[in-house]
Amino acid sequence: MPTVALPSAHQIVALHDQCLAWPAWPHQAPAHTDQPLWLWVQANHRFNSLLWAEEDLARRTTVADADIAANKRAIDGYNQARNDATERIDEILLVSLGLVDEASAGSDAPVSKAPEGARLNSETAGSMVDRLSIMALKVHAMRAQTQRGDVDELHRQSSQGKLLRLQRQRDDLAGCLDALLADASAGRAYFKVYRQFKMYNDPRFNPELVKEHQAQHAPGPPTR
Repeated sequence: MPTVALPSAHQIVALHDQCLAWPAWPHQAPAHTDQPLWLWVQANHRFNSLLWAEEDLARRTTVADADIAANKRAIDGYNQARNDATERIDEILLVSLGLVDEASAGSDAPVSKAPEGARLNSETAGSMVDRLSIMALKVHAMRAQTQRGDVDELHRQSSQGKLLRLQRQRDDLAGCLDALLADASAGRAYFKVYRQFKMYNDPRFNPELVKEHQAQHAPGPPTR
């Protein structure tokens, strides 16, 4: 796995906003780079964007139950893909920082190489990138509320206040990501690759899916 230059939060936020401004997003992405780290940052953002749209659709009240069930299945798939992308981001960053054994980075049990005396950060850099993606979606959606022509001025003003708070939250989170990467680069902090192991998506672990499988493959009554 190649090492990469550490990204800044400003670069990540700029990519998120660039994607959201792209007319065909999230079904088509703007041209960016072939660097694995940035491809995974963009993929994570795309899956979050698709997930966001499905969450809106799943709240509909005038469509058939089958439509909502389809939304729910799409949500599960996009959520799994979003988490997988988050883990790829962590793998690439940790290899670049020298904080994980490269041979084990993509396994279920990555071997951490923490410097002596470094503090363990409970949140990974990848999960912070993922949260920045969600914050970008919130900022984008709230900004649209401030520009609506079918609501009264009170709604727009209230939305403007919420937009400012969301922007502050995103700025704070961006600063925390920069600080974590700086501390990790200097040997003061480290994080790990954490596998999500989303059991509800895995037919081997979801107890309801296990029961369905067992019922479908149960032996039939004996024949004479």
